[in-house]
Amino acid sequence: MVLIPAKNLTLEEFLKLPETKPASEYINGQIIQKPMPQGKHSILQVELVTAINAVVKPQRIAIAFSELRCSFGGRSVVPDVTVFAWERIPVDESGDIANVFPTYPDWTIEILSPDQSQTKVTGNILHCLKHGSRLGWLLDPDVRSVLVYPPGKQPELFTEGGDVLPVPDLVKLHLTVGDVFGWLKLGGS
Repeated sequence: MVLIPAKNLTLEEFLKLPETKPASEYINGQIIQKPMPQGKHSILQVELVTAINAVVKPQRIAIAFSELRCSFGGRSVVPDVTVFAWERIPVDESGDIANVFPTYPDWTIEILSPDQSQTKVTGNILHCLKHGSRLGWLLDPDVRSVLVYPPGKQPELFTEGGDVLPVPDLVKLHLTVGDVFGWLKLGGS
């Protein structure tokens, strides 16, 4: 995580800056660059987006996005995976999916990277929940756990392979802790 002094930069000014790789986020007046994704992070991210979209996209229920900038509530964050209900997906004047998402995701998923601050990532999940998200997940590949954050309730830790992970009510998806972390094995499910 790289902290870049914002010099009293506003959110609007931050959004006019060129994108960085990896992405930078604007949190509490500070610009914080996300760490470069590594192997475990990348495969979990790709598989989650694929699994979610296989269930929700054909029925036009929702769409899962990877590394999508969402700017709302005075912050601009780039969760690893976001899921937006179909009717909440911003569109441009031609009816295409918009490039700018000035709103919270319905479901936010973060995957902890080595040397990444769990507090900072949790803060982003809590910010999403405060502004309307229906659920947040924090995956920790090193300990094979998923912290699930329902709005207004205590987070719940899932560590057992057979534990079924809660999903927002708009998504009819059956995933266990074992399913998710099985993706880390070559030839995994």
